[in-house]
Amino acid sequence: MQARYIIPVLALSYLFCVACGGSPTRRPALHPPVTPPQEYRQEANSANNPGSIFAASETDTLFEDSRARRVGDIVVVKLVENTKAQNKAETTANKKGSNDYEVSAMFNKDHAGFIPFVAVGPQPAVGLPILNTGSTSGLTATGKTKRENYVTTSLATRVLRVLPGGLMEIEGAREIRVNEETEYMVVRGMIRSKDVSADNSVLSTQIADASIEYYGKGVLADKQKPGWFTRLMDNVWPF
Repeated sequence: MQARYIIPVLALSYLFCVACGGSPTRRPALHPPVTPPQEYRQEANSANNPGSIFAASETDTLFEDSRARRVGDIVVVKLVENTKAQNKAETTANKKGSNDYEVSAMFNKDHAGFIPFVAVGPQPAVGLPILNTGSTSGLTATGKTKRENYVTTSLATRVLRVLPGGLMEIEGAREIRVNEETEYMVVRGMIRSKDVSADNSVLSTQIADASIEYYGKGVLADKQKPGWFTRLMDNVWPF
């Protein structure tokens, strides 16, 4: 009676394994969360001077600083992130206790004939106790975390807002696609206009409220994480 159920069970198991091992569904291309392009108001140019050697579209003068200071200007961010963090914790706790209670005589007679005794644990050869208890508890825990990040590159960003006090909000992104692998780098934050160097660049360590994202999508990224069934079992497995 049980032999006829073997073939259907094996067939269902094979179909389940094939379904779990199938190729993942191709997801649509993800775009970095960058602020959409804004329309910048162009300042009115001065009257054309046919005898001038400067172009009419050039608003900067010989004595004007060419560093970014207006909305829409480009600022190059030099990423020099090199962080190391390590944390280690150890805990050891031991506790041991014992209690012995003994009645050698009661009403001028041996206690064994009147009181039922209880003995928990090893009993001595002489002087049997009425109650002998003992307890032992211990705790040993060890934890250690270590992380290192190292990023060195340059990324051009745009000035989104100019705030009072010389503060500027910047944001920029870069998308690199090689074969079937796409990498994104996004930088956001606040900088001071006086931190912008003469070559119109600023270090990433000088960005306030900095948000630096570097991630990828593709075959390599999919291979670096477990499958959906493994993640499901990790969440529901009680042991």
